[in-house]
Formats: sequence, C-alpha cells, structure tokens
Amino acid sequence: MYAPMRMGSACLRSLRARPAICRCAAASAAETLVQAPSWPSRSHLAGTLRASDVDAKVCLCGWVDGTRNHGGIVFVDLRDHSGVVQLASDPKGALETHRRMERLRNEYVVHVFGTVRLRHESNPKMQTGEVELCVDRIELLNAVTKPLPFSVSHVEDAKNQSPLEETRLKYRVLDLRTKRMANNLKLRHQVIKCMRRFLEDEQGFTEIETPILTKSTPEGARDYLVPSRIHPGSWYALPQSPQLFKQMLMCAGFDRYYQLARCFRDEDLRADRQPEFTQLDLEMAFMDQNQIMQLSEDLLVKVFKDCANIELSKPFPRMTYDAAMSRYGTDRPDTRYDLRLYDISMHVKDCSFKVFADAVSDGGSVYCIRVPNGGRISNSKLKWPKGEVAKEAAAAGLAGLSFARLGADGTLEGAKPILEALEGDRANKIMEHIGMEPGDLLLFGAGPTRSIQTALGRLRCFIANTLGEMVDSDVQHTALWITDFPLMEWNEEQERYESVHHPFTAPHASDLSNLQNARARAYDIVYNGVEIGGGSLRIYQREVQEKVFAAIGVSKMEAEEKFGYLLQCFDMGAPPHGGLALGIDRLVMLLCGASSIRDVIAFPKTTQAVCSLTHTPDPVPPSQLKELHIRLDQSKEPH
Repeated sequence: MYAPMRMGSACLRSLRARPAICRCAAASAAETLVQAPSWPSRSHLAGTLRASDVDAKVCLCGWVDGTRNHGGIVFVDLRDHSGVVQLASDPKGALETHRRMERLRNEYVVHVFGTVRLRHESNPKMQTGEVELCVDRIELLNAVTKPLPFSVSHVEDAKNQSPLEETRLKYRVLDLRTKRMANNLKLRHQVIKCMRRFLEDEQGFTEIETPILTKSTPEGARDYLVPSRIHPGSWYALPQSPQLFKQMLMCAGFDRYYQLARCFRDEDLRADRQPEFTQLDLEMAFMDQNQIMQLSEDLLVKVFKDCANIELSKPFPRMTYDAAMSRYGTDRPDTRYDLRLYDISMHVKDCSFKVFADAVSDGGSVYCIRVPNGGRISNSKLKWPKGEVAKEAAAAGLAGLSFARLGADGTLEGAKPILEALEGDRANKIMEHIGMEPGDLLLFGAGPTRSIQTALGRLRCFIANTLGEMVDSDVQHTALWITDFPLMEWNEEQERYESVHHPFTAPHASDLSNLQNARARAYDIVYNGVEIGGGSLRIYQREVQEKVFAAIGVSKMEAEEKFGYLLQCFDMGAPPHGGLALGIDRLVMLLCGASSIRDVIAFPKTTQAVCSLTHTPDPVPPSQLKELHIRLDQSKEPH
C-alpha cells in the first residue's frame, strides 16, 4: 500500500507561494492558465483519503475525472491510479482558486492543495465517499487542447459508451486510463506477482532469462527473423518459446527454472492470439509427470483464489486425448455442462440408412449428441440448410444434420429414413446406451471419425450457448488435464509426419517401437473450455531424440546442424526433466472476463499484426537496409 508522505517544507512553502504561470496558446480561448513546467510531489494518493484524514493538509496530483457546478459551488472529481476523490471550492473562499476550478475540463492534469473534510452527504459508491478536499489552491499542469475521442471518466464509467476497438487501439494511452483497462492491467500485475512469490518463496525456483536473438529451427509456426549486420546473409530468429534453452538449463544443473518469457510467432491472429505474447515458463529436473501436474495445480489454485477469489477444486480431473475427442469432440472440453457425444457405430453399422452404414464400412464412425429437454430447439432450427443449428453444423463441416426425438410416450420421432434405420431393437439399444429420456433430442453425424468428432464438438458448444447451458450450470469453474496426446500426426500437404506439440516431447516408453502411433508424455490444462497451458516430459537421451527426428523426416545431418548443441548436452549427462508453460495473456483474459487478450495487454497488435498507436510495421530508410545487406524485391505487391 502507498504510504502517505509527510509534507516537507518545500511543499508547505508552495502552499503559500503564488505560482508562476504561462498562457497556453491552444487553450487560451477558454482562458486556461497553465502552470510553468514543474515536477511536483504529492503528500497522499487521491483514492486513499478517508474519514481518519479529516482536517489534514494534503496535496494531490491527478486528472480531472468530472466537474459539476451546483449553485456557485464547484465540485471536481480528481483521479489518480489509486482512485477518485471529490474536490470542492466555494466562491466565498479563495476567489482565484474558485475561478480556476470553474474552467477545468475532463482530463486536465492538476496539482491541488487543500484540507480534508467530511462530506455533507456521503457517497457509498466511492471508496473516498465520506470525505472531500476543500481546495485552497490549484495549479494546472497540463490542459487538453483537442477534443477527446471518448470519455474515460471512472465516476461516470457505467454511462460511458464503449468506442470501437479500432478507436481504442489508435488512442491506446487514453484507453488505458479507463477503469476497465486500468483494472485489467492491475490484475495482470497481481497474477504475475502471485506466481513469482509462489515459485520463488514456496517452491525454490530460480528465475533465469534466455536469449531473444536466437537460432531459427524447424517445426511450429513461422519465425520472426532478424538480419545480422555483422554477418551478412545470416539471421537471428525471435524465440517462439525458450524450449531448448530451458532444457539446457536442466542439463546445466538448475533444478527448477522459471521465466516470464516473451515469445514471438508469425502466424494468423485471432481474439486470443498475438504475434508477441508472454508465458510463464517452467522446467524441472528429477520430477515425474504427476509431480509436475500437482505443482502446477497448486500454483493455479493459489492464483485463482488470491487474484480473482475463484475456488478451484483439487485434484483436477484427468482425461486422455482420445476420451476427450470421443466424449466432447475437442481436446479442450468445457465440462461445465454435459451435452456429451456418443459413439453409436456398432448399433448402426449394417442399418438401412446408407449414410450411417457407409460411414462405418469406410472405417469412419456415427456419433450423436443427446440434448436433454430437446423441445427447446424447434424443427425449423434443425432444418437443412437454413435452420440456425443446421447452418452451424454446415460451418462445422457436416454434410447434413439428421435428428430424432423421443416422445413423451417413449416412441422415437423423426424423418422416415432415420426411423426405418433404427427400427426393431436398434433404437432400444441406442437409447439404453446413451441414457435417453422422453423429450430428449438426438443430433447425428456420420463420416471420418476425427472429422465427425470435431464437427459435433463445435455444434455441442453452439447448442450450449444457444440454450444457455453454461449460464444455468451450477458449476461455473472447471479445470482439467488432457493427457496422452498423439506424439505425431500426418501432414497431408507435406506428405510426412510432424510433431503434434514439438519434437522434444517424450513418447511413452511402451510406444518407442511405433513412434508414428505413439502417445506423447504431454499434458494440457483446460479451464472452462480454454487451453491455458501445456507441457510434457522431455526427451533427454540422444538415441531417443534421433529416433523422433528420423520419424518426422529430420536427417542426422540436419539434426546436428539445427540441434547439435542440445544433442551434445545429452552426451554430457542430461537429467530426466519436464516442464509446463502457462499463457499469461489468456489466463488474465479469463480471470477478468475479457473477450480478447488485447484487453489485457498494454500495447497490443490488431488482427492484422499492426500497432495502431505507433503505426508499425513501417518501411525503413534504404540506408538501413543497405547496412543489413538487404535489397527489396520491388516487383512484389505489398500484402
């Protein structure tokens, strides 16, 4: 907490001194007198004044949050980073001071001297609502000389109209003064502070910085490249993560490492993605997967409780990747509501409905979603292709949307082909398999297994939002682990296998003989359907690492060229180790209820990777390019 300062002799002298002033040309029409340049001190913060400060002589600095003139008595709300306090001036007192306060406008910067007194009527909506400052003298440090594009008043925050994000990003400094943005960044600070204290004071972690200018490596997203002036034709890459450096720190004997790491990825953006972002990076030696996950749970439980007063229950549930895909159609399921998927392939594999039967015979699957009390979704919303639900199904990748309902009398209702396909004992077996009850709605999808799971998973979330399942749920906060991801997946375009996470993830020991189908010792943590972090146990033996490289098409020569320094560490005694990274931006976004990580980053980029405030990226002079031995291809059209 900010400790109020005792007024020094200089501050007391300034109470008696008449300030030197100069007229601000831009604001002269309003007869605004601006204090000559000075760097004043303050005795208190505006938001800290209370009834216990009554009769105290104080000096404050801050911005004008709002003004009111009530029958000659002028009230001004003064704001600084700690909060807002009301100033009052009466023409019966210091007349010149009163006139100056009458000319104040929102966002003027002022230096105020006065005496704290009780308000005639307290304002319970303000932390300082019991008191006000009776102003003896006020100095204008800076005026607003142009119309403000939007209001940032904290007192009138509820009445402020939210400007377009484009305008907010263009005038970001002004936007950061708003109550919402100020609170978001303060929460971000609290989260990081809480993490540091837990890791250092309770768990014995050492914070170590790793290089920003490093080596470009294959896999993952595109690198941001930095040309070397000293070494023509050579390039640095900005790190996508400190992955290799933190592994080498484990080899160096630093038992528990952490870093608030800045990471850079040249990829297409969305609401929760930026070209540069921050992650909490953890790496630990001589700890197994359970220990790493338990430590991560302890950290998150503390952060959620201390920073947002949210209780998370331990231990977090664990679910394999295959189970998550089969039940929820995603590897980051929101388990606050059920609406799970069911595999009914075995019940329809030889039915009369060709869509179902062909999907199974071609090696695919037939899945369905059971929607309790399905009457909430009308047939018109399900009608292909114009119904609201049908449109979402099409956008998710389904070629059609079949459905059926269980009537109050226990009979199945739906289109004739569906009813004929499920005649006899099939319907009873399906209903028993999924626990169907009268009034329930079934939505079907058929095709390649992963495609159908993913499509129905997206449709599941849409239906939950449409029906308000998340709002009505008794469980508002759920965290769980997803484990046993595939180690590799086939890249159709490049016709090769590639790592699902990164090529340094350890496979299950029992899967070493079949790496293309191996399970990874990887784990992601999901909160309310959003991935907030992930990690893995790492490969620490050269032989295993070379096998993984070979499986994804990295030759021994390329491996030595790109990763020789890491392989050399393995040859010098590398300990078993593993780690985890938490996305700070995404985590804070969720904790403060924002819809975009741009709302928790001080100076973010747009979805076009542009800074609207500084207008970057921008061209540089030819002389700089010449120094870097770069010549632009002028025939190429700019994007």
